[in-house]
Amino acid sequence: MIVSNFQGVARKLAQKLQSVGISNEAVLNAIATTPRHEFMPESLAHQAYDNTALPIGKGQTISQPYMVAKMTELVLETTPQSVLEIGTGSGYQTSILAQLVTKVYSVERISSLQYQAQRRLKRLDLHNVQLRHGDGWQGWPSKAPFDAILVTAAAERIPEKLLEQLNPAGGRLIIPVGGQSQELLVVERQGEDYQQKSEGTVKFVPLIQGDLA
Repeated sequence: MIVSNFQGVARKLAQKLQSVGISNEAVLNAIATTPRHEFMPESLAHQAYDNTALPIGKGQTISQPYMVAKMTELVLETTPQSVLEIGTGSGYQTSILAQLVTKVYSVERISSLQYQAQRRLKRLDLHNVQLRHGDGWQGWPSKAPFDAILVTAAAERIPEKLLEQLNPAGGRLIIPVGGQSQELLVVERQGEDYQQKSEGTVKFVPLIQGDLA
């Protein structure tokens, strides 16, 4: 039922997100028209349009739709052209971004997840995305600077490399930071000045540094 007629349940999910504070119409429309069930194991497809994070294997999760929408809203506040995503995962957040900005670059350290995400994005005809197998802590220097960088896992501290790769004229980093206790931070760059604010407490899997899988 979900696979053949997902639009109804996806639309209800978007309405639910609107009722809890998501106001950007473009974000809500992307949520309402994106087949989230295609980004997870078939065994969990019946939960695809619940507002909850779900496991996708390799110790990773597909983020809660509210958090995907919230972080995308924060990205779009400065009307970016070029966005770097750290942690492709299932590719769901990537697909939402790709519908709303000109160019998306995404880095994933687990090669099997990157491969699956690439296939999904191609199937959905989203061709403004470039994927890379790499260490998210290092960003993607050759494609910098970025108007926005969105991180989908929690770092123990803000990676310096990501700050360096922000557009000096208002580039914005959206990142969960912390261990047991995490905060969603927004860091905005103006030249060599970085302004930081918190968007509240969150819970993400850790952003692993170093070894690729």
